[in-house]
Amino acid sequence: MKKIHSNLKNLIDAKGVSIRQVARDIDYRFDSVRLMYNDEMKQFPRELLEKLCTYFDVGIADLLRYEDEQEG
Repeated sequence: MKKIHSNLKNLIDAKGVSIRQVARDIDYRFDSVRLMYNDEMKQFPRELLEKLCTYFDVGIADLLRYEDEQEG
């Protein structure tokens, strides 16, 4: 089954900043940014997506990916 997954961890790690710093810089709740970083978010708030795309200067396809669910 295909699902939407977050690429936020890759973007944050590549930029060399912390989750907390990103949350501060985009003026968004740390817990929400952390959930997205850990790919645990059930719904993606439009405002958060817009702020992250602007912050990292990327498109939505760079922030999210649609792929098969990994089986554990």
